[in-house]
Amino acid sequence: MTRKTYFIADLHLSENRPDISAAFFSFLNTHILNQDVDALYILGDFFEVWVGDDYITTLSANVAKHLKAVSDGGTPVYFIHGNRDFIMRDKYAAMAGMTLLDEQTVIDLYGTPTVILHGDEMCTQDIEYQKFRRKSRGWWWPKLMLAMPLWYRKKIARNAREKSKLSQANKPLEILDVIDDAVLATFAKHQVTNMIHGHTHRPNVHTYTVNQETLTRTVLGDWYTQGSYLVVTPQAQKLISTPFKA
Repeated sequence: MTRKTYFIADLHLSENRPDISAAFFSFLNTHILNQDVDALYILGDFFEVWVGDDYITTLSANVAKHLKAVSDGGTPVYFIHGNRDFIMRDKYAAMAGMTLLDEQTVIDLYGTPTVILHGDEMCTQDIEYQKFRRKSRGWWWPKLMLAMPLWYRKKIARNAREKSKLSQANKPLEILDVIDDAVLATFAKHQVTNMIHGHTHRPNVHTYTVNQETLTRTVLGDWYTQGSYLVVTPQAQKLISTPFKA
C-alpha cells in the first residue's frame, strides 16, 4: 500500500454546523482509520472557538473520541494552534490522542524538509490583528484568560468573534492574506523549500523562485462548504476539495 500523510485546517467545528463535523467524521472513516497512513496533521482553527480545556461539549467530546480512535489505531495525530483555538492545552490533546506542536514546526515529509504552520503570522498587513496576536500568544494573556471563570471566557469569546466579523468585513481581502515578504522570510528562517499552512481560506499551490531554487507553498482550504485536505505520498502531493452533499 502507498504511504500517505494528510493535512487539514480551518474546519471551524461548532455545534451549529453539524454538517462540518459529519464531513470530518466521514473523512476519518474513509481516509484515515484502518488505512496505511503515516500521520494526520491539523493546522489550526479546528474549532470555531476554544475557551479552555475545562469546557468539554458533546461535540468536542465526540471529536476527541474519533481522533483517539485514529491515534489508538496507529496513526499519529499532530496539532498546531490557530487563531481560534490557541488556548487548547495538553488536557484536551491527551483526551483526543493528539500531540501539540510548536506554531512553526519543520517536519521531514518523505525526504523533503517542510515547515507547517497555521499561517496567521504571515498576514502582516493586518496591523490590528497582529497587535492582538502578539499579546494573546504571550505568556501572561493565556494564563490570565484561563484563570477567569468559564462564563466570563465565553462572553469574551462571543464579543471577540463579533468584533472580528465586523473588522474583517471592512478590510480588503489583500489585507487578510499573507504577504510575500513574510512568506519568504519564513522559508529563509527554516531553510526549507516546502511550506503548508491554512488560515486564509484560499486553497492553492504557490511557487517562488529564489536563487534559482523553487519554493512551494500549499494553502489548505476551509471546511465551510467542502472537505478540503492535502494528501502527500513519497511521490507527490495533491490538494483535494470534496463539496458537501446537499
